[in-house]
Amino acid sequence: MALTNLIVIGSSTGGLKVLEVLFPKLPVLNAAVVIVQHITPLVDKSFVTSLQRVSAMPVALAKEGDLLQSGKVLLAPGGVHLYFVNNQSIHLAAGERVNSVCPSIDVSMLSLCPGKGGKMVGVILTGMGRDGADGIAHMKKCGSVTIAQDQKTSVIYGMPKAAAETGAVDFVLPTERIAAKLKEICG
Repeated sequence: MALTNLIVIGSSTGGLKVLEVLFPKLPVLNAAVVIVQHITPLVDKSFVTSLQRVSAMPVALAKEGDLLQSGKVLLAPGGVHLYFVNNQSIHLAAGERVNSVCPSIDVSMLSLCPGKGGKMVGVILTGMGRDGADGIAHMKKCGSVTIAQDQKTSVIYGMPKAAAETGAVDFVLPTERIAAKLKEICG
């Protein structure tokens, strides 16, 4: 079985706005896309609906045991942490807030294993605080390409700035250029 490429996108405040600009610019990618958005239960379903309207790829709320599939987008549900199992499937678990949030981007990214799977790309978009910074550094150590949104196109430049400050970010890009870079890596 061919190993699936994986793109993990972390976002918070302003995330939906940015994703609604990013996704129309993406074709069906040769990668599974998992979005960890700081979100509450109930709002997560309408978030999926909003993204489905602008995405060439099908978008669904992640469920326990989901297998990662190329060309499909999964959103971490609100109120639980999303873990990757062998970089191939999803495990959802209740847990304490990490960086004051649940789901936490760090929890998801830190669960990835080096050398198990295809190419990996980590992306940190707009948001407050530093969730995702430890995760992006871990993904870089695992051999991933790492991207942070630039200050100009971020609604709030907290998370991308914290990610960039780790020194583990390969590219700091505006939203449109993030789409182009993802196409280049996993088009």
